[in-house]
Amino acid sequence: MGFMTMSDTNNDDDQEYKVVVNHEEQYSIWPMGRENAPGWKDVDTTGSKADCLKYIDDVWTDMRPLSLRKH
Repeated sequence: MGFMTMSDTNNDDDQEYKVVVNHEEQYSIWPMGRENAPGWKDVDTTGSKADCLKYIDDVWTDMRPLSLRKH
């Protein structure tokens, strides 16, 4: 299982997820209980897929990578 994106709308599972972010301030969700992929850290937000995707939708208002936003 790889990273899930906001376009992955299959919310029918009962898996719990966590929100993760990378050094470019790009967000994703990751199944609870699995080690984060290299370069990704927890955001301390967990819940259903729908809850995590809602959190990302609320906070990730500028989808450009941090390095691009700094220019």
